[in-house]
Amino acid sequence: MLGGTRFVGRAVVADALGRGWEVTTLNRGGRAASDGVRTLAADRTDAAAVRAAIGDDTWDLVVDTWSGAPRVATQTAAALVGHVDRFAYVSSVSVYAWGAHVDEGSPLVEGGPDAEDGPYDAVKRGAELGVLRSFPGALIARPGLILGPHEDIGRLPWWLSRIARGGDVVAPGRPGRPLQYIDVRDLASWLLDALAAGRSGPYDVVGPSGATTTEGLLTACIAATGSDARLVWVGQDQLLEAGAEPWTQLPAWVPEGGEFAGFLESGTTKVQAAGLVCRPVEQTVADTWAWLREQGPVPPRDDRPVHGLPEELERTLLAAAR
Repeated sequence: MLGGTRFVGRAVVADALGRGWEVTTLNRGGRAASDGVRTLAADRTDAAAVRAAIGDDTWDLVVDTWSGAPRVATQTAAALVGHVDRFAYVSSVSVYAWGAHVDEGSPLVEGGPDAEDGPYDAVKRGAELGVLRSFPGALIARPGLILGPHEDIGRLPWWLSRIARGGDVVAPGRPGRPLQYIDVRDLASWLLDALAAGRSGPYDVVGPSGATTTEGLLTACIAATGSDARLVWVGQDQLLEAGAEPWTQLPAWVPEGGEFAGFLESGTTKVQAAGLVCRPVEQTVADTWAWLREQGPVPPRDDRPVHGLPEELERTLLAAAR
């Protein structure tokens, strides 16, 4: 496991250990590794350090979740040639051209495998290409919205923390607006199953659209926290007119139609045929709340925007809705 101490990587490590597999992580060594894991320390941006850490070792499977400069993913994959049998890269549905995503055959954005920087979609696509350069048969997992325990992006943690405070809470858009997501543990389980089965190529690893809704997610948050919060539904036009930012200030929500048409509604036929099993949203929410209560507030990542509705904007929206 390249990384292995944060959200997705941590879930992959935990799932592998639960299978009784021998697990090695390669990272900078700045965070504590899980018990029973062998850790190799190297700065991923230093190709020579990565090669030295790998040495003459060999592994059956490798998983990479890198989301920085594509050059780093490319050079790490090259260093692992001859050392691993099967390679999986956790990419993102963001690699599809905006507004054109239907399934794995949809148009992709441009990306450079040796790029040093770029927007998130191009960076992830570049890393895909870099991995495929060394491992043409790699498994490319493209998850969408990822939720669950140890989330360090701040989407579900913000909703849970806000709803736990109680009172009137802005609920965005239409209650029945379909939500499409994947629990990080279901992503990890499918990924390792797929690697073990020898699967390759791209898979959109996300649950079916509409398995839950905006209302389903927020109601699950109320139930998990035991809060007296009251959902105040504010229409998407009012939200946009007030300047509320979809996805970041209103985590996991975007308007329906317009430039967001088809968002959170992609097809899942391929991944479901490949064995993806998704747990109910109530379990994802309850387990995330249990982790938050044990963990406490999660510091925001410095490479992602801060999520959540500013209190002043929330008061303005609630006042207008009364």
